[in-house]
Amino acid sequence: MELLQYTFFQHALWGSLLASIVCGFIGTYIVTRRLVFISGGITHASFGGIGIGMYTGVSPVLSAAAFAVLSAFGIRWMERRQYTREDSAIALIWTFGMAVGVIFSFLSPGYAPDLALFLFGNVLTITQFDLWILAVLCVLVAGFFLLFLNPIVAIAFDREFARSQGLPVSVFEYVLMLFIALTIVACLRLIGIVLVLSLLTVPQMTANLFTYRFKSIILLSIAIGCVSCLGGLLFSYYLNIPSGATIIFVSILIYALCRMAVSLIRKKNDYTH
Repeated sequence: MELLQYTFFQHALWGSLLASIVCGFIGTYIVTRRLVFISGGITHASFGGIGIGMYTGVSPVLSAAAFAVLSAFGIRWMERRQYTREDSAIALIWTFGMAVGVIFSFLSPGYAPDLALFLFGNVLTITQFDLWILAVLCVLVAGFFLLFLNPIVAIAFDREFARSQGLPVSVFEYVLMLFIALTIVACLRLIGIVLVLSLLTVPQMTANLFTYRFKSIILLSIAIGCVSCLGGLLFSYYLNIPSGATIIFVSILIYALCRMAVSLIRKKNDYTH
């Protein structure tokens, strides 16, 4: 295939594969634990770190990671301390991060061409540095889930039961929030702040149509994420349209087709019985 000769396309393929793997693990926990709204708050709060990075000259990826991790811990801390309700804490962190990002990006000298890249993503611009970040994160997340799968499943489905079994629930939750924040930031160049949450939820929703097993959802969502990224990547290249939006469009299209197929099969089975 002619496209495979280009370095930028090779980077895009590896980036899509690594992102699908890490999002398969983290996204399954997010959907099972019902943390979609919290993840959305962390995603948009990371924009504050991007703005600060542009203003100070620090790498926006690193500053966004720091800001996202602090936002994740802040939400969890406020919820645990019962100073405020969880949804209010998320809204506070969400809007604060966006406000900080807008202010500092406005104050940054010169034109900021990377801003649109972080907002909407472009998988074709992934660099070697981005791939290394995704690869390291992928190894850490996969290793953590493989080592502690049973405690993670227990916490995801029933925190109180996990606590009654003597599991350090708070420690696990903070570590997983750390991984959620880092995963979000690592995928920013791929599909951007506006759309990154979709890659963490839509493949898992599709997988959940076929199975309820935690381990099976992880594996199936990784496969669905890879197909979505590859399909979106090819469509965006040949049609010359934004890659991030195309990847999400393909993933939602796959979900819709699978949903219709499952509904038809169930109706057929009901009719035959």
